[in-house]
Amino acid sequence: MFHVVCGSTSSHLLTKAELQTMLEETRETNAQVGVTGLLLYKDGTFLQVLEGDQETVMKLVSSIKEHYRHKDFQILLRGTSEHRLFTNWSVGFRDLTDSSPKRIPGFSDFLNTPFTGVEFSDSPADCMRLLLSFKKNM
Repeated sequence: MFHVVCGSTSSHLLTKAELQTMLEETRETNAQVGVTGLLLYKDGTFLQVLEGDQETVMKLVSSIKEHYRHKDFQILLRGTSEHRLFTNWSVGFRDLTDSSPKRIPGFSDFLNTPFTGVEFSDSPADCMRLLLSFKKNM
């Protein structure tokens, strides 16, 4: 199973309504083409993993890269695994600007610092560990 981890900056800060619309469109597209993954959004920054057939994933990545919603797009990690890491997730999503998790005991403030992809470019494996941690704990 092929996977890609990408980071980008939003062309503008998205409203909750814009995020909801984007999420619905993304889930529909991914389900149609057999791609699964996870999308994180915080303060205008996206971090996502997409997995599926390599050709399909790379076409989707190209589409995302050219979309008006994204700038400063970068591929942080490419790889393969024996099976899907995000099975049955047309796209998992988390808006990290949502303050409600702060009330949960054990909340970590780690992600309250900006992440632009640069933070993960020296250690792409850390990026994948972060995404898998969200999958496990969501």
